[in-house]
Amino acid sequence: MSTTTSRRRRLLGIAATGATALLLLTGCLSNTPAAEQNTGGNETTTDNDAPGEKIVIGFSAPAADHGWMGAITTAAEAEAANYEDVELRVAEGTNDVNLQISQVEGFINDGVDAIVLLPFDGAALTEVAIKAMNAGIPVINVDREFTSPFAARTTVLGDNYGMGVSAGTYICEQLKDTPDAVVAEIAGIDSLPLTQDRSTGFADALDDCGLKVSNRVAADFTVQGGEQAASSLLQAAPKIDAIWNHDDDQGVGVLAAIENANRSEFFLVGGAGSANMMREIQEGTGVVRATVVYPATQAADGVKLARLIANDRSLGDLESHSVPRLIQLYAPVVTKDNVAEYLDTAFES
Repeated sequence: MSTTTSRRRRLLGIAATGATALLLLTGCLSNTPAAEQNTGGNETTTDNDAPGEKIVIGFSAPAADHGWMGAITTAAEAEAANYEDVELRVAEGTNDVNLQISQVEGFINDGVDAIVLLPFDGAALTEVAIKAMNAGIPVINVDREFTSPFAARTTVLGDNYGMGVSAGTYICEQLKDTPDAVVAEIAGIDSLPLTQDRSTGFADALDDCGLKVSNRVAADFTVQGGEQAASSLLQAAPKIDAIWNHDDDQGVGVLAAIENANRSEFFLVGGAGSANMMREIQEGTGVVRATVVYPATQAADGVKLARLIANDRSLGDLESHSVPRLIQLYAPVVTKDNVAEYLDTAFES
């Protein structure tokens, strides 16, 4: 059933305050590796899981042409299945902006109670998201931000800069006794802000321990692109101490290039947190020593938050009476010491 007009107006009133609350989930306030922190698990002791008013949530995301993106929708569906009071209507994944806009317009016409939206292009989907908000439907924006604060009730983001910081900090810890270490970087698509943020965080963290990126190449988040970029890197650098690869999907190709080049004098840190890389870490026989998580559970978080917002509830363990407007997820480092904590929620590349 749909929410009442009065409740929608109340929800919009909350969004219109423009107040930004930044919450780092998992109880972490820094980029210290998770193994060094007392996470205490991810269970709350509130009654938020108790059934509430039946709600309908519309969900739209890009096509699952990447392991991480595929896991986004799977995790959202699994989260919705946990609640008997949630009906999740999943639109077919698409990289066609116009089609995704029409999907959102369909949700508006159907009068859903909330929309969870990972836009293919945040700027292009902003206008229709505002339209939904103006219709009294709270929009949960996931991963790729809209260009207007009026387009979403709550935004869930990963931490690209934090990924770079976490990777750089880990490499600093491993190479603290090697001041002239050769550090290499295999980035994603250089023109994207997320790649630029990851590289900036990585450089900042290395600078803090006196290291720098000696060799850098860029790929394109694909297996083929990762293999080509890594092959070029290995040919250009006869000796390397550590590599950070931004993306575990392209990391499949990176590992193929390393094997083809018969190189093993360095260790590699991955990015995003795929199950493939975590199994490499767990086995401990190859060059992969760690990966930095970019949670594929962001849309699942969006579903959970949409349910809370539609039922006028807040997050557990917060004194505030409403769900925060902005939530940025933590980017922990996964190593052999803590891989078992993350493997069951990792995605397959």
